[in-house]
Amino acid sequence: MYRAPAILVFAALGLSACGGSAPQSATESASRLLAAAVKGDRVAFEAQIDRTAVREDVRRQVAEMGRATLLDVDGGASEFALDRMISPAAFRVVRAGSGEALRTAPTPGQVARLMTQVDGRHACLKDVKAGPCLLTFAKAKDRWRLVGMKATDLTIAVAGD
Repeated sequence: MYRAPAILVFAALGLSACGGSAPQSATESASRLLAAAVKGDRVAFEAQIDRTAVREDVRRQVAEMGRATLLDVDGGASEFALDRMISPAAFRVVRAGSGEALRTAPTPGQVARLMTQVDGRHACLKDVKAGPCLLTFAKAKDRWRLVGMKATDLTIAVAGD
């Protein structure tokens, strides 16, 4: 009987975690964040984000967009501009297919279908088209928080139940 070396078994287990279902606690954080965005609740929104990390992620993306268009702004985007981009108003949560803005928060089940695990500490929220990661969550200590987001045209399409 052939036995796979232990290293291959561990590698397979590690790879199976990538791209799999996100941990329930990451999905719960994403659900609370989207609910806050739909309701326009800044306090609940802030409780789900690591503002410093998200600000740096958005700053990097804005700088990359500027360089791509040969526009390099000395010092990059202002803190005020970044903070406006990182707010409930910047999130457009819509019904897949119709593009109609949701008036109520997506259910945890709807959000769970959009979440994938990236690695042991990161989870990603994509829309129903499963394109690039729109929101990135990281586990810090005992909670998951938003650490990255798409800087422009942030629209999250959610399928109905």
